[in-house]
Amino acid sequence: MAEATRRTFLAGLTAAAMHAAPAPTQIIDTHTHFYDPARPGGVPWPPKDEPLLYRTVLPAEYRKMAGPLGITGAIEVEASPLLEDNQWVLDLAAKDKFLVGTVGDLEPGKSGFGRNLERFHKNPLFLGIRVGLLWGRNIAQDVLRPGYIDDLKLLSDAGLEIDVVGDGDLTILSPILRITDRIPKLRVVIDHLPFDNYLPEMHAIGQRPQIYAKISNVLRRVNGKTPTDLAHYRPSLDYLWDIFGEDRVVYGSNWPVSDRIAPFSEELRIVREYFALKGAAATQKYFWKNSQAAYRWRKRA
Repeated sequence: MAEATRRTFLAGLTAAAMHAAPAPTQIIDTHTHFYDPARPGGVPWPPKDEPLLYRTVLPAEYRKMAGPLGITGAIEVEASPLLEDNQWVLDLAAKDKFLVGTVGDLEPGKSGFGRNLERFHKNPLFLGIRVGLLWGRNIAQDVLRPGYIDDLKLLSDAGLEIDVVGDGDLTILSPILRITDRIPKLRVVIDHLPFDNYLPEMHAIGQRPQIYAKISNVLRRVNGKTPTDLAHYRPSLDYLWDIFGEDRVVYGSNWPVSDRIAPFSEELRIVREYFALKGAAATQKYFWKNSQAAYRWRKRA
């Protein structure tokens, strides 16, 4: 089958699946960022030389954009290593029921972790923390530090989860295995999949039911342009489907960072098309049911 004919055939299948598959009853975006550079003291991220991102980004803007596209709620993921910025986001969420929770920033192994965890965990919107390769930290080294695993055990005992970010750096995989060896009940969400490459550890990760894949890094630039054809991304999505199955994949947009690559609507369309081909049950799981299992968020709005 010629490539052009094949693409037309696949596009026809996708359109038919989208027409036949009902829309998910909910869509929870598990990866958004909110911040305000105009606050006293500014923000540690994004940098001023990123004009697309360096501006006030608050839930009202997101809700206005995403709501008409079917998004019914969102989880904020930390964009700052500053302790009190956890409270700032919780205060935002208290005023906007569209936010079902936040993944904060506390550094395991550092003095005061347990005290700060107890403080923020009192708020049911505090769902977990993000670790990995961020803010000058390195999870491969951190897991060897005294107290790191013990603090993650406190997190697990509290019923919270960890997001792990590496932005494609595969050195996060072995530490994830080490952590889940030591704390098998800790729920782990790997951010920004698919990666460009993989290691054998990915198959071991796929065997652990407490580890979830956040599919939030699908669209890519190729020679300065962003392909918007599902066929271009199907192999990487199929790989994650084969590894994690329908029960451990979750939706995330990475907005507003995703605007660097493509409009929010395009990012959403690609994954909606893909999961429509997997059927109604898988679509519901990807867009909200699996994230409820991973994060234990509660519907508010």
